[in-house]
Amino acid sequence: MCTQCEKCCSSQSGLYVHMNIHSGKYKCTECGRCCESSQHLSTHRRSHSAEKPFECTVCSKRFTVAGNLTRHSRIHSGEKPYKCHECGMAFSRSGSLNVYMRVHTGDKPHKCPLCNKCFSLSNALLRHKHCVHSNRRPYLCPYCGKLFKIDIKLKHHVRIHTGAKPYSCRHCADCFRRLDQLNRHLLKSHNEGTWFTCYICQQQFITRRELKLHSLNRHHEDLKPYVCSECPKCFSTAAGLRAHRLVHSDFR
Repeated sequence: MCTQCEKCCSSQSGLYVHMNIHSGKYKCTECGRCCESSQHLSTHRRSHSAEKPFECTVCSKRFTVAGNLTRHSRIHSGEKPYKCHECGMAFSRSGSLNVYMRVHTGDKPHKCPLCNKCFSLSNALLRHKHCVHSNRRPYLCPYCGKLFKIDIKLKHHVRIHTGAKPYSCRHCADCFRRLDQLNRHLLKSHNEGTWFTCYICQQQFITRRELKLHSLNRHHEDLKPYVCSECPKCFSTAAGLRAHRLVHSDFR
């Protein structure tokens, strides 16, 4: 594990390569971003230039490396070549399958030192720290000045101002700002994709998060570790507790 960002590597040599990010050995002179290797730095530099030789034939989006185009094209084709041998769930990326397998193993190796909540991904732990335990909002919307804790939230928000809808349905003319909106549309309107089914009541959900919240609220009411400091009400998620706290304040 990296002692600076808590990222876990599969080997000692992988950790040495990762540490180049913190040492600044391969640093972009344009934006200051640090990369793991000279090859990664060379690829990153293309993002500052017009050199994006790989173009999607469906939506004309361009990429700096062929691998990114291959992964992107699966959004349009619906191809999901990586399948779970336990339940048959399919994914477009091998990394997504590796993470999903932890659903069956229950492995959550990354533990928050502040609230003891565990995560299957180091990135999920870092995002949890920023969103729950930090008040820093370093990402500023250039259109309305709204601040965000993580960059992906800002990216999605800016599309409200620009009207950009980069995710298009291959069955109809509908377009969407976010990929999860497209996936929801494909399931509800075209029955394409995989529903998440509750093994207790067989109710179906579009996202794994919706299924998890349903399971906690309907079938595991005893698992509500988040207790309000103002009243005895308990909640299954930190977000639910934060929303409830507004009841005890004058904030509207």
